[in-house]
Amino acid sequence: MGKINLVRVVMGGLVAGVVINVFEFVLNGYFLANDWRDLMDALHLPQLGMNEVLWFVALGFVAGFAAVWTYAAIRPRFGAGPKAAVYAALLTWVTAYVLTNAFPMVSGTESPAIAHTAMIVGLIEIVAATLAGAFVYRESDQGPSTA
Repeated sequence: MGKINLVRVVMGGLVAGVVINVFEFVLNGYFLANDWRDLMDALHLPQLGMNEVLWFVALGFVAGFAAVWTYAAIRPRFGAGPKAAVYAALLTWVTAYVLTNAFPMVSGTESPAIAHTAMIVGLIEIVAATLAGAFVYRESDQGPSTA
Protein backbone atom coordinates (compact mmCIF):
# COMPACT_ATOMS: atom_id res chain seq x y z
CA MET A 1 0.00 0.00 0.00
CA GLY A 2 1.54 3.29 -1.14
CA LYS A 3 1.71 6.49 0.80
CA ILE A 4 -0.65 9.33 0.05
CA ASN A 5 0.94 11.82 -2.33
CA LEU A 6 0.19 15.07 -0.48
CA VAL A 7 1.37 17.26 -3.36
CA ARG A 8 -1.19 15.57 -5.60
CA VAL A 9 -3.87 15.84 -2.90
CA VAL A 10 -3.26 19.60 -2.84
CA MET A 11 -3.31 19.83 -6.64
CA GLY A 12 -6.47 17.73 -6.88
CA GLY A 13 -8.02 19.62 -3.97
CA LEU A 14 -7.44 22.92 -5.75
CA VAL A 15 -9.15 21.57 -8.87
CA ALA A 16 -12.03 20.19 -6.79
CA GLY A 17 -12.28 23.48 -4.88
CA VAL A 18 -12.61 25.46 -8.09
CA VAL A 19 -15.44 23.17 -9.25
CA ILE A 20 -17.20 23.51 -5.89
CA ASN A 21 -16.86 27.29 -5.84
CA VAL A 22 -18.21 27.66 -9.38
CA PHE A 23 -21.27 25.58 -8.45
CA GLU A 24 -21.74 27.54 -5.20
CA PHE A 25 -21.37 30.91 -6.93
CA VAL A 26 -24.09 30.05 -9.44
CA LEU A 27 -26.37 28.36 -6.88
CA ASN A 28 -26.17 30.93 -4.11
CA GLY A 29 -25.35 34.04 -6.11
CA TYR A 30 -28.15 33.59 -8.63
CA PHE A 31 -30.66 30.78 -8.00
CA LEU A 32 -30.96 31.15 -4.21
CA ALA A 33 -29.97 34.83 -3.87
CA ASN A 34 -33.51 36.04 -3.11
CA ASP A 35 -34.12 33.14 -0.70
CA TRP A 36 -30.94 33.99 1.21
CA ARG A 37 -31.85 37.68 1.30
CA ASP A 38 -35.33 36.87 2.64
CA LEU A 39 -33.93 34.44 5.22
CA MET A 40 -31.40 36.95 6.55
CA ASP A 41 -34.15 39.58 6.80
CA ALA A 42 -36.47 37.15 8.60
CA LEU A 43 -33.71 36.34 11.09
CA HIS A 44 -32.98 40.08 11.54
CA LEU A 45 -29.39 39.55 10.44
CA PRO A 46 -27.30 41.67 8.09
CA GLN A 47 -26.90 40.50 4.51
CA LEU A 48 -23.74 38.56 3.80
CA GLY A 49 -20.82 40.69 2.71
CA MET A 50 -17.48 40.09 1.02
CA ASN A 51 -15.87 38.76 4.23
CA GLU A 52 -18.46 36.01 4.48
CA VAL A 53 -18.17 35.22 0.77
CA LEU A 54 -14.40 34.84 1.15
CA TRP A 55 -14.96 32.44 4.05
CA PHE A 56 -17.33 30.39 1.90
CA VAL A 57 -14.78 30.27 -0.92
CA ALA A 58 -12.13 29.06 1.52
CA LEU A 59 -14.54 26.44 2.86
CA GLY A 60 -15.20 25.29 -0.71
CA PHE A 61 -11.49 24.60 -1.08
CA VAL A 62 -11.45 22.78 2.27
CA ALA A 63 -14.27 20.53 1.04
CA GLY A 64 -12.33 19.91 -2.18
CA PHE A 65 -9.18 18.95 -0.27
CA ALA A 66 -11.19 16.69 2.04
CA ALA A 67 -12.83 14.90 -0.88
CA VAL A 68 -9.55 14.31 -2.74
CA TRP A 69 -7.76 13.26 0.43
CA THR A 70 -10.60 10.79 1.11
CA TYR A 71 -10.24 9.49 -2.45
CA ALA A 72 -6.49 9.03 -1.95
CA ALA A 73 -7.10 7.25 1.37
CA ILE A 74 -9.65 4.75 0.00
CA ARG A 75 -7.86 4.01 -3.31
CA PRO A 76 -5.99 0.99 -1.87
CA ARG A 77 -9.27 -0.62 -0.81
CA PHE A 78 -11.55 0.36 -3.72
CA GLY A 79 -9.01 0.80 -6.52
CA ALA A 80 -8.10 3.88 -8.48
CA GLY A 81 -10.76 5.38 -10.68
CA PRO A 82 -14.23 6.87 -10.84
CA LYS A 83 -15.89 4.30 -8.57
CA ALA A 84 -13.60 5.17 -5.64
CA ALA A 85 -13.98 8.88 -6.44
CA VAL A 86 -17.77 8.59 -6.24
CA TYR A 87 -17.50 6.75 -2.90
CA ALA A 88 -15.26 9.53 -1.58
CA ALA A 89 -17.72 12.12 -2.91
CA LEU A 90 -20.66 10.40 -1.19
CA LEU A 91 -18.88 10.41 2.17
CA THR A 92 -17.97 14.07 1.73
CA TRP A 93 -21.54 14.87 0.66
CA VAL A 94 -23.05 13.31 3.78
CA THR A 95 -20.65 15.02 6.16
CA ALA A 96 -20.19 18.38 4.42
CA TYR A 97 -23.56 18.93 2.75
CA VAL A 98 -26.32 16.83 4.30
CA LEU A 99 -25.40 17.30 7.94
CA THR A 100 -24.48 20.98 7.62
CA ASN A 101 -27.82 21.76 5.98
CA ALA A 102 -29.94 19.40 8.10
CA PHE A 103 -29.04 20.92 11.46
CA PRO A 104 -30.06 24.51 10.61
CA MET A 105 -33.15 23.25 8.75
CA VAL A 106 -34.31 21.22 11.76
CA SER A 107 -33.64 24.14 14.12
CA GLY A 108 -35.63 26.50 11.87
CA THR A 109 -32.75 28.82 10.98
CA GLU A 110 -32.62 27.64 7.36
CA SER A 111 -35.63 27.09 5.16
CA PRO A 112 -36.33 23.57 3.87
CA ALA A 113 -36.27 24.96 0.31
CA ILE A 114 -32.71 26.24 0.72
CA ALA A 115 -31.56 23.13 2.59
CA HIS A 116 -33.02 20.66 0.10
CA THR A 117 -31.75 22.59 -2.90
CA ALA A 118 -28.27 22.84 -1.36
CA MET A 119 -28.22 19.11 -0.65
CA ILE A 120 -29.40 18.08 -4.12
CA VAL A 121 -27.14 20.46 -6.02
CA GLY A 122 -24.38 19.63 -3.55
CA LEU A 123 -24.53 15.96 -4.52
CA ILE A 124 -23.96 16.79 -8.18
CA GLU A 125 -21.35 19.38 -7.25
CA ILE A 126 -19.25 17.15 -4.98
CA VAL A 127 -19.34 14.19 -7.35
CA ALA A 128 -18.15 16.40 -10.23
CA ALA A 129 -15.51 18.04 -8.02
CA THR A 130 -14.19 14.77 -6.62
CA LEU A 131 -14.00 13.17 -10.07
CA ALA A 132 -12.06 16.20 -11.33
CA GLY A 133 -9.73 16.17 -8.34
CA ALA A 134 -9.24 12.40 -8.52
CA PHE A 135 -8.23 12.74 -12.16
CA VAL A 136 -5.28 14.86 -11.01
CA TYR A 137 -4.32 12.55 -8.12
CA ARG A 138 -1.90 9.65 -8.41
CA GLU A 139 0.26 7.83 -5.89
CA SER A 140 3.53 8.75 -7.58
CA ASP A 141 4.52 11.41 -10.06
CA GLN A 142 5.46 8.81 -12.68
CA GLY A 143 3.01 7.79 -15.39
CA PRO A 144 -0.54 8.85 -16.17
CA SER A 145 -3.34 8.90 -13.65
CA THR A 146 -5.70 5.93 -13.66
CA ALA A 147 -8.56 7.90 -12.15
